[in-house]
Amino acid sequence: MDETLKRYRESIDNIDAALVFMLAERFKITQAVGRYKAEHTLPPADPGREERQIARLRQLALEAHLDPDFTEKFLRFIIDEVIRHHERLREG
Repeated sequence: MDETLKRYRESIDNIDAALVFMLAERFKITQAVGRYKAEHTLPPADPGREERQIARLRQLALEAHLDPDFTEKFLRFIIDEVIRHHERLREG
């Protein structure tokens, strides 16, 4: 294999690993938030916060030269998964 391509792929692999660990850490925190919400009878979703987060990350995406629509879809996928976890915790 071409050495340059190999180095690019190694960097991509490292970034992918970092993303997985960052997502794992994020979900640890959101699980704690879900337990807190369940214990305090708070709703699993917070549409206002979600809207603010999406707007904030769309702006960050623009600054990073990343497609804000892609960023929003990615964040929406994560938020939807978090809400599912929170709903399960709330149900017991």
